[in-house]
Amino acid sequence: MTLTRDLRNKRFWRGLTTHGLAALGALSATLGLYDLFSPDSLGRLDLPEIMLVPAVALAYAAWKSWPYPVEQHYATPDTKIRLVTGDLFEQGTNLVIGMADTFDIETPHIIATGSVQGQFLDRVYHHDVAALRSDLEAALIDKVPIETGVAKPGNTDRYPLGTVATICHQRTHYFCVAYTRMDENNNVSSSIAILWEALERLWDEVRARSNGEPVSAPVIGLGQSGMSTVLPIQDAIRFLILSFMFASRRQRVCGELFIVIRPQDERRIDMLEIQEFLRSLRLSS
Repeated sequence: MTLTRDLRNKRFWRGLTTHGLAALGALSATLGLYDLFSPDSLGRLDLPEIMLVPAVALAYAAWKSWPYPVEQHYATPDTKIRLVTGDLFEQGTNLVIGMADTFDIETPHIIATGSVQGQFLDRVYHHDVAALRSDLEAALIDKVPIETGVAKPGNTDRYPLGTVATICHQRTHYFCVAYTRMDENNNVSSSIAILWEALERLWDEVRARSNGEPVSAPVIGLGQSGMSTVLPIQDAIRFLILSFMFASRRQRVCGELFIVIRPQDERRIDMLEIQEFLRSLRLSS
């Protein structure tokens, strides 16, 4: 269980000790001042009343050090980042959908059924390929392909990496961002530089189209992109957070970013380390 693992983490115990000693010191100082103005009153306390002081300090330390929820609010800009474990399509927010530069959607031979794109087709469009293709074409109407007639199965127009096709479907915005290149054999690849640029363009589009409403994103760079060896999941989360924060410091992107972790990936993530990372960005803002 992830919570059990986090409670065994040295970061948790270090935080618990630090906050506990700080609380104990503050309570002791307060009692010392009280004793200064009311001599001998503390001497009449019974053992249960005396033990209340370390108990309160421990409770405070546990509250401050508890690893969940993993979230942080930032005053400048006025935004919030939260990690949640669950289903991307059940967050009740606008969504980020990662795609290839050809914006292929057909499953299972081109796009994996279990991928975010595959679930997007299945769960939002109920596997209506024609409807999703029509909405994507409408969203790309003002985008100019950099290559046409690509000799590959599926879509044959290639768009610049970082292109964002925004679909508004049933009052939800779906930000379909191209961050991988699909070759003639329908294999995809990407790089750190491509991913960073794609995220910058994504946040620009979210800023322009979301009206400040929350947006949920999966951990970008996993799956078939070939980035998992270069950007393990812990680093991928930090990468996504940094990109969002840098964009938000230039100009507020939206009110809240939910980074949605798949349940099967949660055990691979050090949540306490992510919380410390989020807190460090608050201190540096």
